[in-house]
Amino acid sequence: MLKKLLACLSLFAFLSLLFYSVVLYYNHNVYYGIPAVHRFAVNGNQTSSWKLQDNLKWTEVSHKTSRMPSTPKKTLDSCPETPPRLEGPLNVEFNTKRTLESVKTEASYSLQKGGRYKPSDCISRHKVAVIIPFRNRHEHLVHWLYYMHPILIRQQLDYGVYVINQDGEGIFNRAKLMNVGFVEAQKEYDYDCFVFSDVDLVPLDDRNIYRCYDNPRHLAVAMDKFNFHLPYKTYFGGVASLSKQQFSKINGCPNSYWGWGGEDDDIYRRIIFRGMSISRPDGVTGKYRMVRHQRDKHNEPNPKNPGKLSRTKQTMDNDGLNTLSYTVKEISKDLFFTFITVDIHAPAS
Repeated sequence: MLKKLLACLSLFAFLSLLFYSVVLYYNHNVYYGIPAVHRFAVNGNQTSSWKLQDNLKWTEVSHKTSRMPSTPKKTLDSCPETPPRLEGPLNVEFNTKRTLESVKTEASYSLQKGGRYKPSDCISRHKVAVIIPFRNRHEHLVHWLYYMHPILIRQQLDYGVYVINQDGEGIFNRAKLMNVGFVEAQKEYDYDCFVFSDVDLVPLDDRNIYRCYDNPRHLAVAMDKFNFHLPYKTYFGGVASLSKQQFSKINGCPNSYWGWGGEDDDIYRRIIFRGMSISRPDGVTGKYRMVRHQRDKHNEPNPKNPGKLSRTKQTMDNDGLNTLSYTVKEISKDLFFTFITVDIHAPAS
């Protein structure tokens, strides 16, 4: 009886060992322990994994997901030194009848309200405020806007257009309005360059960049009204650019030149007296076409202005930005420009 019991126990032990060996053979990657956590993870290569963890080991099965890799946000580079989309010589004419609405309808570009623009594909190297002294020249302004916005956009400028409108019927003062534009534009944006332009002048070559340089820049070198020649060596009229530092260094423009004539020559002398010189584009790149018109009412030549030029060196420190006085009457923002109407306390004509 005892022998039969021992034989049964031996057979049972043998079968148990055989069974256990078979189980181990087919399940060698499975650990029969206490599971800790099930979790879903996404690694840096966008591969998702289910994981079983205990206090001894991990068993991992991986599979690809359909999630697309995220695109990192692109950092814009500075715009190139030479804008790549310039056209060179341009065809400019003023015989076509244009209105502000027709110009807006034809426009194939996007502006921000107030005549603001900056490139979307690069960071502009130049923050430019274009200042236009103005009164009762709406037809000329429409022509200017029609041509100039496409030019300034191709030049890849971060710019705004400011039309400084003299209120009332007193004597016109172009230079004082330029000072007002310099001050008012800085209230809106950190411009580092200021281009002062007559409303009736359009460049004939978009390579004449509306930006600032190491020295004050005279841009309107060769106007059609002067047969595309510089009228005299020290001429600084029409269109010019000065950096914020340069304009401040000369105390801006004189406020005392009422009526037509003299203020451009005063500005030139201020530049020279502050130890700077002027630069210009060549006579081809610097060509301009002017809208033909009669001289504005209340902007007649002032016979007193030329005599002031001999005293520029003595008066420039007390006649300019530091003595500027005006009152803003209204600021309105069109899509194509910011229109600032100011009372500059003009004497009666």
